[in-house]
Amino acid sequence: MKISKIALASFMFIAMSASAMPQHQSGSHGGAGHEMANMHSMHKSSPNAAKAPYEQQFLDTMAMHHQMAMHMASLVDSRTDSQHLKDMAKKMMAEQEKEIAQLKGWKEQWYAGKPEAMNMKMPGMPESMKGMSSEKLTSAKGEQFDRQFVDMMTQHHKGAIKMAQTAAPKLQHAEVKEFANKLVEMQKKEVAHMAEMKKSWAAPKK
Repeated sequence: MKISKIALASFMFIAMSASAMPQHQSGSHGGAGHEMANMHSMHKSSPNAAKAPYEQQFLDTMAMHHQMAMHMASLVDSRTDSQHLKDMAKKMMAEQEKEIAQLKGWKEQWYAGKPEAMNMKMPGMPESMKGMSSEKLTSAKGEQFDRQFVDMMTQHHKGAIKMAQTAAPKLQHAEVKEFANKLVEMQKKEVAHMAEMKKSWAAPKK
């Protein structure tokens, strides 16, 4: 049975999240560096992705980007005491699930039968992966989890914004251009909202 790269990478993220344990290593080569290596190894570009039509690269890569965000958001309910964060994650998952369906629908409509073109070198993708650690996220609870989730999701959103802004002028179909522009607007609002959340956490409690 043929398994798509997007489905396979998503499965790997879930499997890693389920089995992740904090690693205690001495020296400069352990800890976050090791976790970053694991995160990067899970998501690799499709073969010859850069040779595919640019719009297809955007569709496939943004779909994977959204899958990553959904898996991060799926961890929230069991790891936070914040109802506000739970509600935000639930809303985020619903929106991104809808957008993934749009992206895949356009892929089938205009690029049916073409090999996947997930390109991890598209502008915004390297930034999205910076600081990502499934091990840190899955091993955290309560306020520690809240802060790590917001930091990682903020970075992830900023990568999506850069990808969409860079891609918009190069996209072929008006529907995808509109999608990219709306994504930038929506995720900028979410980044601002998460910044306000962090500010409220830092404020002295009365």
